[in-house]
Amino acid sequence: QLQLVESGGGLVQPGGSLRLSCAASGFTVDDYDIGWFRQAPGKEREEVSCISSSDDDTYYADSGKDRLTISRDSAKNTVFLQMNSLKPEDTAVYYCAAGSTGSCIYTSVPFHSWGQGTQVTVSS
Repeated sequence: QLQLVESGGGLVQPGGSLRLSCAASGFTVDDYDIGWFRQAPGKEREEVSCISSSDDDTYYADSGKDRLTISRDSAKNTVFLQMNSLKPEDTAVYYCAAGSTGSCIYTSVPFHSWGQGTQVTVSS
Protein backbone atom coordinates (compact mmCIF):
# COMPACT_ATOMS: atom_id res chain seq x y z
CA GLN A 1 0.00 0.00 0.00
CA LEU A 2 1.46 3.30 -1.11
CA GLN A 3 1.36 5.92 1.59
CA LEU A 4 2.63 9.50 1.78
CA VAL A 5 2.84 11.58 4.94
CA GLU A 6 3.60 15.29 4.85
CA SER A 7 5.07 17.26 7.73
CA GLY A 8 6.90 20.48 8.40
CA GLY A 9 4.12 22.98 7.95
CA GLY A 10 3.36 25.72 10.44
CA LEU A 11 3.09 29.43 11.04
CA VAL A 12 5.91 31.57 9.71
CA GLN A 13 6.42 35.29 9.26
CA PRO A 14 6.73 36.80 5.79
CA GLY A 15 10.27 36.35 4.53
CA GLY A 16 10.75 33.22 6.59
CA SER A 17 11.50 29.66 5.52
CA LEU A 18 10.03 26.21 5.96
CA ARG A 19 11.10 22.76 4.84
CA LEU A 20 8.27 20.38 4.09
CA SER A 21 8.82 16.63 4.16
CA CYS A 22 6.98 13.92 2.27
CA ALA A 23 7.78 10.53 3.78
CA ALA A 24 6.87 7.51 1.67
CA SER A 25 6.06 3.96 2.67
CA GLY A 26 5.09 0.95 0.61
CA PHE A 27 7.15 2.13 -2.36
CA THR A 28 10.47 3.74 -3.23
CA VAL A 29 10.41 7.45 -4.03
CA ASP A 30 13.21 6.92 -6.55
CA ASP A 31 10.79 4.99 -8.76
CA TYR A 32 8.05 7.61 -8.98
CA ASP A 33 7.58 11.21 -9.99
CA ILE A 34 6.81 13.15 -6.80
CA GLY A 35 4.92 16.41 -6.93
CA TRP A 36 4.11 19.09 -4.40
CA PHE A 37 0.76 20.83 -4.68
CA ARG A 38 -1.06 23.45 -2.67
CA GLN A 39 -4.62 24.56 -2.20
CA ALA A 40 -5.65 27.83 -0.61
CA PRO A 41 -9.20 28.42 0.66
CA GLY A 42 -11.53 29.14 -2.22
CA LYS A 43 -8.88 28.41 -4.84
CA GLU A 44 -8.07 25.56 -7.16
CA ARG A 45 -5.30 23.15 -6.28
CA GLU A 46 -2.09 24.02 -8.07
CA GLU A 47 1.15 22.19 -8.62
CA VAL A 48 4.14 24.05 -7.22
CA SER A 49 7.01 21.66 -7.86
CA CYS A 50 7.86 18.20 -9.11
CA ILE A 51 10.86 15.88 -9.26
CA SER A 52 11.13 13.28 -11.98
CA SER A 53 11.93 9.64 -11.34
CA SER A 54 13.67 9.09 -14.65
CA ASP A 55 16.36 11.75 -14.56
CA ASP A 56 15.88 13.78 -11.37
CA ASP A 57 14.77 16.76 -13.40
CA THR A 58 12.98 19.33 -11.27
CA TYR A 59 10.10 21.60 -12.16
CA TYR A 60 8.71 24.70 -10.49
CA ALA A 61 5.65 26.87 -10.94
CA ASP A 62 6.44 30.46 -11.87
CA SER A 63 5.13 31.58 -8.48
CA GLY A 64 7.87 29.58 -6.74
CA LYS A 65 10.89 29.85 -8.98
CA ASP A 66 14.00 31.04 -7.10
CA ARG A 67 12.24 30.48 -3.78
CA LEU A 68 11.60 26.73 -3.81
CA THR A 69 13.91 23.75 -3.95
CA ILE A 70 12.64 20.19 -4.29
CA SER A 71 14.96 17.33 -3.42
CA ARG A 72 14.88 13.60 -2.80
CA ASP A 73 16.68 11.64 -0.09
CA SER A 74 16.73 8.01 -1.15
CA ALA A 75 18.09 6.76 2.17
CA LYS A 76 15.18 8.35 4.03
CA ASN A 77 12.70 7.56 1.24
CA THR A 78 11.56 11.15 1.57
CA VAL A 79 11.07 14.13 -0.72
CA PHE A 80 11.61 17.62 0.64
CA LEU A 81 10.38 21.05 -0.40
CA GLN A 82 12.52 23.90 0.89
CA MET A 83 10.57 27.16 0.78
CA ASN A 84 12.34 30.48 1.28
CA SER A 85 11.22 34.11 1.24
CA LEU A 86 7.69 33.06 2.05
CA LYS A 87 4.83 35.41 1.28
CA PRO A 88 1.30 35.64 2.69
CA GLU A 89 0.01 34.37 -0.66
CA ASP A 90 1.90 31.11 -0.05
CA THR A 91 -0.59 30.29 2.69
CA ALA A 92 -2.28 27.01 1.79
CA VAL A 93 -2.50 23.32 2.57
CA TYR A 94 0.44 21.63 0.88
CA TYR A 95 0.16 18.09 -0.44
CA CYS A 96 2.64 15.69 -1.96
CA ALA A 97 1.65 13.08 -4.49
CA ALA A 98 3.24 10.17 -6.33
CA GLY A 99 2.78 9.36 -9.97
CA SER A 100 4.26 7.15 -12.61
CA THR A 101 7.19 8.34 -14.68
CA GLY A 102 5.93 11.23 -16.76
CA SER A 103 3.50 12.66 -14.20
CA CYS A 104 5.69 15.74 -13.77
CA ILE A 105 5.29 16.58 -17.45
CA TYR A 106 2.16 14.98 -18.86
CA THR A 107 -1.37 15.52 -17.61
CA SER A 108 -2.19 12.21 -19.25
CA VAL A 109 -0.09 10.52 -16.56
CA PRO A 110 -1.97 11.46 -13.38
CA PHE A 111 -0.68 11.45 -9.83
CA HIS A 112 -2.32 8.49 -8.12
CA SER A 113 -1.34 8.57 -4.45
CA TRP A 114 -1.78 11.58 -2.20
CA GLY A 115 -0.84 12.55 1.32
CA GLN A 116 -3.17 14.16 3.82
CA GLY A 117 -1.58 17.61 3.58
CA THR A 118 0.19 20.01 5.90
CA GLN A 119 -0.91 23.57 6.63
CA VAL A 120 1.43 26.45 5.84
CA THR A 121 0.43 29.87 7.14
CA VAL A 122 2.49 32.94 6.35
CA SER A 123 1.46 35.86 8.51
CA SER A 124 2.90 38.53 10.75
